[in-house]
Amino acid sequence: MMKLLNWFKKEKNFLFASIILGTLITGIILQYSKAYSETIQTGIADNVIRFHVIANSDSEEDQELKKEVRDAILNEMSPILSESSSIEVSRELLIENMDKMKAIAEDVVAQWGKNYSVKVTLGPAVFPTKQYGDIVLPTGEYEALRVSIGKGEGKNWWCVMFPPLCFVDVTHGVVPEETKKDLRGVLNEEEFKIVTQARYEEEVPVKVKLKIVEWWQERKYDKKHQLVKKEL
Repeated sequence: MMKLLNWFKKEKNFLFASIILGTLITGIILQYSKAYSETIQTGIADNVIRFHVIANSDSEEDQELKKEVRDAILNEMSPILSESSSIEVSRELLIENMDKMKAIAEDVVAQWGKNYSVKVTLGPAVFPTKQYGDIVLPTGEYEALRVSIGKGEGKNWWCVMFPPLCFVDVTHGVVPEETKKDLRGVLNEEEFKIVTQARYEEEVPVKVKLKIVEWWQERKYDKKHQLVKKEL
């Protein structure tokens, strides 16, 4: 015990210096990872418009109604948005057609014999990490077209309207390469690797980077917002 105390007295300056240095290094790493997370998530969010449909409730009927509203709106908007090559044009088209989308949703609701109200908005919304086929969008705030049916308390459904991931078949879990080209066209190389999880190369390092982005964004929004977690 005495030897240990003597060693501590002799080396205490070194130990204190090591603790301080370790704390500084940890702080630098945390600040760097936080800045990296903000840069990546913001870069992705600035180039994406999501589509979000919220059911009246979790009843089987309301969930099926939600799907029919979704399909009706996508069928109408697919040819309209197909000519858009920028998020600005897509945003303008969505704004121009909001009344039409609301009317379409209301028609579907009426056909089902319901008197639910329908609310259609375009604006910021916070989403948890979401995988769509083999594309992953990290937690964060995104611009979204939101269609809320009735009380809007049921499981929700979402995809991406720009670039148009809503309009492709991902039943086999893979987004077509042509659609990925659209995504590559609006994201930088690092952002593209993150959302595709770099299936081409460097897969493990990129997945670690994705986890860093997820962790910081979840900490940020868990404090400020309630994430949209109910999903179908």
